[in-house]
Amino acid sequence: MSISEITDRVASLGHAWEQFKNVNDARLRDIERKGNADPLYSEHLNTISAALDNYKSRLDQIETAYNRPILGDENDGHKNAHPARNEYGKAFRNYLRKGMDAGLEALQTKALSVGSDPDGGYLVTPTMSSNIVKSIFETSPMRQVASIETISTDSLELIDDHDQAAAGWTSETGAISESSTPTLAKRNIATHQLYAQPKATQKLVDDSAIDIESWLSDKISDIFARKENTAFVNGNGVGQPRGILTYPAGTSWGQIEQVNSGTSATVTADAIITLFYSLKDAYTRRSSFFMNRTTVQAVRLLKQTSTNNYLWQPGLATGAPDTLMGVPVYMASDMPVAAASSLSIAVADFKSAYQIVDRKGITILRDPFTEKPFVKFYATKRVGGDVTNFEAIKIMKLI
Repeated sequence: MSISEITDRVASLGHAWEQFKNVNDARLRDIERKGNADPLYSEHLNTISAALDNYKSRLDQIETAYNRPILGDENDGHKNAHPARNEYGKAFRNYLRKGMDAGLEALQTKALSVGSDPDGGYLVTPTMSSNIVKSIFETSPMRQVASIETISTDSLELIDDHDQAAAGWTSETGAISESSTPTLAKRNIATHQLYAQPKATQKLVDDSAIDIESWLSDKISDIFARKENTAFVNGNGVGQPRGILTYPAGTSWGQIEQVNSGTSATVTADAIITLFYSLKDAYTRRSSFFMNRTTVQAVRLLKQTSTNNYLWQPGLATGAPDTLMGVPVYMASDMPVAAASSLSIAVADFKSAYQIVDRKGITILRDPFTEKPFVKFYATKRVGGDVTNFEAIKIMKLI
């Protein structure tokens, strides 16, 4: 895509936003003058709001396309690629198409320094693995903002420090009081097995015109991303990551503060401002908002009473996020739609608040037997996630 086409799309996004503001301002004047507004305003705003989402999505797709790695032979574009990896890549593609392992286990050890999965199957090639991981990252709002650690064991061990050691000022010869000892506790974030099982006919798999690795990586990354996204928001922590909305309300360690909106089932500008300023200053610098797309559409209408300025602003550049209160907004489809008693909006320094743990390696087991004439590809990875800093996240509760 040319620079002029990208510029045109950015201009279209800016024009749509100006049009949205003009229509909404007219709606607000109608309400102020008559006590209600013509329903056509809402229909018009919904249409423009959908256009805003579309323009922004297309801009983000441009950035994604430029940054995504290309699948192919393991040494494509790399003249000095490790020969063992290239040999493994060819053997792996033969395994996907024909089921012949061609000594994959020995090659796997030589090329990747790790044995085959104890549950069966073989590690995907490094290129395919990076493509899956990148695709998941692109479609996972939590992965874009949280801390991510890759490990080679089954769990990540952390130290919880609930308190701080005492500190103070003193002169060179002044007395120093004894510092209190911080309260420390160990905790583990376990990784849990996530699987996907796409299937295809043997005829499709055998077709040399089909890039079987690309087809598989797209299917696997789509399923993995959707499952992960749900778990990072609503997972109960049993056999899956624990989500941010599953903790009890409160301000103690192990609880997440829920800030009441003050209004029933409706998000207001005052509620957004109150939620944002409930975060400590130390966390606001890297903070982000999390909400459902439907909630975003409602938030676009909001103005700050004192300044009459819109709280929401579009990201008018490729890769630039939309902002609310000057900080990025991420759409998370698993966040609840605004309704009575819903936890519809979260704001947090997610780098501090949430830890994602990936165990290295994605495996695939080819199964041509259980559902003939289809060939099933049983892909697994291990992932965990949990809140690690409870004061770095706040959630709005609509009363």
